[in-house]
Amino acid sequence: MADISILLRCIAYLLVFSWILRLAYSVWWKPKKLEKFFKQQGVVGPPYRLLFGNLKEFLSSMKEAQLKPMNLSHKIIPRVAPFFENTMLNYGKTSITWFGPSPRIHIMDPEMIKEILTNKFGQFEKPEVNPQIKLLLTGVAILEGEKWAKHRRIINPAFHMEKIKRMLPAFSASCCELISRWEKSVGSEGSFELDVWPEIQNLTGDVISRAAFGSNYKEGNRIFQLQREQAKYLVEAADSVYIPGFRFLPTKKNRRRQAIDREVRALVTSMIKKREKATKLGEAPRDDLLGLLLESNWRESQEQGNSKGMTTEEVIRECKLFYFAGQETTAVLLTWTLIVLGMHPTWQERARDEVLEVFGKKKPEFDGLSQLKIVTMILYEVLRLYPPLVFLLRSVNKDMKLGGISLPAGMEIVLPTLLVHHDRDLWGKDAEEFNPERFAEGIAKATNNKVSFIPFGWGPRICVGQNFAFVEAKIVLAMILQNFLFELSPSYAHAPHSLVTIHPQHGAQIIFHKL
Repeated sequence: MADISILLRCIAYLLVFSWILRLAYSVWWKPKKLEKFFKQQGVVGPPYRLLFGNLKEFLSSMKEAQLKPMNLSHKIIPRVAPFFENTMLNYGKTSITWFGPSPRIHIMDPEMIKEILTNKFGQFEKPEVNPQIKLLLTGVAILEGEKWAKHRRIINPAFHMEKIKRMLPAFSASCCELISRWEKSVGSEGSFELDVWPEIQNLTGDVISRAAFGSNYKEGNRIFQLQREQAKYLVEAADSVYIPGFRFLPTKKNRRRQAIDREVRALVTSMIKKREKATKLGEAPRDDLLGLLLESNWRESQEQGNSKGMTTEEVIRECKLFYFAGQETTAVLLTWTLIVLGMHPTWQERARDEVLEVFGKKKPEFDGLSQLKIVTMILYEVLRLYPPLVFLLRSVNKDMKLGGISLPAGMEIVLPTLLVHHDRDLWGKDAEEFNPERFAEGIAKATNNKVSFIPFGWGPRICVGQNFAFVEAKIVLAMILQNFLFELSPSYAHAPHSLVTIHPQHGAQIIFHKL
């Protein structure tokens, strides 16, 4: 028995020693080896620090940048992405940073970006997502391979322009309610002040509820509240090193994350069941996104076999993504557009003149939207200066070379959208100025490389809802311009910051004057 006891202790010591060796390899020897490997190729960055990499520098730079607002300009990189900017200035446009013990290579060259996003040979994938982040970003946004292709194939028909055209009444109805509510706020002097950030969030929430699920905003309001709260937890998870199994610990935040997810799933499931019941009775609308999605999914099942469509669970995930992405992306685009036009009244007047020339005081019609050249130029320029996402992330699924640089399998690639959009080498000396004229002849001629403009991504994974967002933004902006002249309030503090998308940290206070 004594010999067995000694043997068991020896085995235990060996296991512990083996675990310590693996840990040391993962958090020190391997990162230092990779650091040397990239340095030999001329790719350098801030030095690797044990376990956390550059996370502490990243978080401290963000915290410091957000302490006070900035002046009224569009040079927002030092406030929104200070760590990215410092890395680029100190180590070049192609550089290495460390997310914990994992290296990330930053790429700003448009030709390399094109190769990555086009993904012709299937070498670049979305990186494995922290399980806590999957509670918000799910569905087609994180899938890969054949499963992604199937979901995309089923979802695409719902976002064809002809289908979006049929959703125009939903867009207009939501905006009419907004305009009517704002008109009631007009004082005796014919003006009023408003923080448009929550107003626009509510508006785009109402639009996605009507257009996607045939309901009004009140029915979807709870989902939006929950998704916004979940987004805050997502940012915390994205900015920290994930410890396997940590999400199962009964901490206060973990319990709240799971509670939010359960409630959102229950609400979405209820909507789907109501729709399926109405469909059987022949009472369900077929012009909203949910109806189109279920119809497309049914067609896929019939053509490919009953097991080839999306499961109910997968439909729920796609609906959650509709709710978050459909509301969030358009809300930030419209909010920053109103802020920017408040900063540039000449362009606001040009846009208003164009809208009145095309539509007069009538509700915008779909066919007239294509005639809004100046409005389109303005929206493109706002997307350039204030893209929804600060960066895109990909990973390499096998050893390969990119632009002459050897990358090991599993290497993560950062495409800093914001820095690319503000790059003077790509956009000229006025890259950080508001100049919609650069888009007068379209995106292709706005810069010396069209892959320099990637607010919705690029290639086969370009955002499936970009047309939906752009049509919605045009209609809302047109109707606001028809009814109000607006300017920034003296109380407005210019403070863009990243919270999944780029938000106005202290709101967007604007003074409206009734026309």
